[in-house]
Parts: sequence; structure tokens; C-alpha cells
Amino acid sequence: MQKVVYLDYAAASPVDPEVVKAMQPYHTNMFYNPSAIYSGARDVKSALHTARADVALSIGSKPSEVIFVSGGTESANLAISGVMDQFPGSEVVISAVEHDAVRKPAQKYDYRVCSVDAKARINLSELRTHKTEKTVLVSVMYANNEVGTVQPIKEVVGLVESIRSARAKSGNKMPLYVHTDACQAPQYLDINVARLGVDLMTLNGGKIYGPKQSGILYKKASVLLSPQIVGGGQEFGIRSGTENIASAVGFALSLQLAVSRRSSTHKHARTLGTYFIDTLMSTFGAVINGDRKQRLPNNVHATFPGVDNERVLYSLDAQGVWAAAGSACSASSEESSHVLLAMGMNDEDSRASVRFSIGKNTTKEDIDYTIRALHVALRA
Repeated sequence: MQKVVYLDYAAASPVDPEVVKAMQPYHTNMFYNPSAIYSGARDVKSALHTARADVALSIGSKPSEVIFVSGGTESANLAISGVMDQFPGSEVVISAVEHDAVRKPAQKYDYRVCSVDAKARINLSELRTHKTEKTVLVSVMYANNEVGTVQPIKEVVGLVESIRSARAKSGNKMPLYVHTDACQAPQYLDINVARLGVDLMTLNGGKIYGPKQSGILYKKASVLLSPQIVGGGQEFGIRSGTENIASAVGFALSLQLAVSRRSSTHKHARTLGTYFIDTLMSTFGAVINGDRKQRLPNNVHATFPGVDNERVLYSLDAQGVWAAAGSACSASSEESSHVLLAMGMNDEDSRASVRFSIGKNTTKEDIDYTIRALHVALRA
């Protein structure tokens, strides 16, 4: 049987066995609707409360500030549209390297795009000039899913706080919130919302060894949000629909494990990632994209000048190495990555770039096998 090396953990991760075990009862003997009044349903409702409290503990929030949703896309849509619908005629500012789950809802409203530098770091001076008196929301991704660059979220928050202060002095009562898409962050970065200072934060279970279609939107108590799914009034009236208890329990545990194991996970990814990057540069003359210091340790995004990444990926696939050209959500698109173009990369180099993302199951032997496979793929 051919060896398989999976290097696309930024797109999807397997569900941790502990998480599977914790979820299992809520698919079978504890399947009740938590809104019912009988004892079995009350037990399920209690499990939902516990899951919410566990998530709150992991991110440093109140349980009432945790909204369970169906994943990162819904969370980001709820954050953007929920704020913008609450304040008609207002404006949202986003960075040029946001995921489409932020970009596309923002495009439904009056929006501005803040540029990034060649490392995909947001231009803070431009962000300062982009705000207007009607700006109500700034959305900046915590860690980029394509090139791994970590954004200076605390500096973004500091800038927004200075704008809030100036508004207060001038009598402008328009609020100004900060949202961050932190789907890639929990295993490697601090996600404590009090320390980050954000008002809204998106998290996704499918990236942290939890179930797909699970996640949350953290919403600071003071944030005004219009529901996007209405009905029975679940999730504090912000996200209606019978609660998916298995998903909530699974997400809560996967987040708990991600936070508690962060140090060892980071060390493992940094060791393999550094070795892989050094080898790609010295052996193949690859150009590593994104910020070399402020980056996710598991992300290796490389340009191999003069090659076609689709051809390389097919060759790697034939040898059992599974990687990606960029975001899995846009894998079927023939257009160049908006992230790479925003960084100033030309179309040719964009189409010569491959993303490898390391996971907790990745070994040095996997990396060495991938390097051997690349010798074949780059000659094809």
C-alpha cells in the first residue's frame, strides 16, 4: 500500500478520538431536544450549558457571550451582517487578505479594504486613514489561512480604541467594533478575548480536531447584533434552530484540548516547519511566503519559480502527498489567490505556489518523504 502524507491540516483536521467519544452519546441515547421539559431533555440542556461554560473558560469570556454556530463561515457572516444590519448606512473595513467568509458578506454593505505589505501584514497607517465617522466594524484575520502570517491584533485594537476615544470627545455615539477570524489560531496563539481586546471572534472546530460544521461566535456583551437566522430564539435569540448538542460538546472539548496542548503542539510544528522551510529553500530554491517570524509554525507556503502548482500537486498526489494551492474553499477557482495578489505577487508566481500545513500527526519521516516526492514533482 502506498504511503500517504497528509499536509493540509489548515483545511481540515481529523476528529480527536477523545472528542468522538464525548460526542457519541448525543447521537444515540441522549438525542433529546434541549428545549423539552422532561428529565432526559434537561440533562441534554445541562450538557449544552457545560459546553458553553467550557468554551468561555478557554477564551476568557462569559458563557453568555458564546454563540454556538455551524462553523467558521456562519460565524463570520453573523459577525459582519449582524453588526451591519444593526446599523444601516454604516461602513465596515476589512483587510485585503480576509477569507471569503468575511469578504463576501462585507461586499453586501458599504465597505473598504485595507492593504497589506509583501508579508501579508496589515498596513496600520492605512487602516487609520480608512476609518470614517460612519465606520462601525473593523474585521482583521488573526492568522492567515493561506500564508500563515499573524496579524498585530492588539495594535489594531489599540488603534480602534483611540478612534473610539476621539469619537466620544466629539459627541459621535456610533460604536466601533473589532472582529477577528481566529479559525487557524487556537493551537498556536493566545485566544483570550480579554487580552486580545476584540469585540467579536470567530472559531471553527474543523480546524482544531473537532467536528466539521461546529464553531462559535464570541460576542462581547456590549455588542449589538441582528440575528441572521430567526425562528425559535435559541442561542440568546441570535441564532435560532434546535441546538446541535453533539457538535457543541465536541467543539468545546476540541478547543479545550487545543489550548491545553498549545505549548507542545507549537514546539512540534515549529521544529518540523523550520526543517521543511530550510530544506525547500536550500534544495529547490523555493521562496517562502508570509512573515518569516510572525507566522503560524505549521504553515509552509512556498513558491517554486517557473513551475505550475496544479501539475506539482497532481504529481504529489500520485505519490501519496496531499497538499494544497491555497484555501480549500476556493480550490475549484481558476483565479489566482486574492491573498497572494494583495501581497504584491504576480499571477505567474501565484500559480507556482503551494501550501503545506503540518499537523499533530506529522512526522519528520513524512517531511523527508515529501521532499523526495518534490524532487519528482518539480522535474515533471
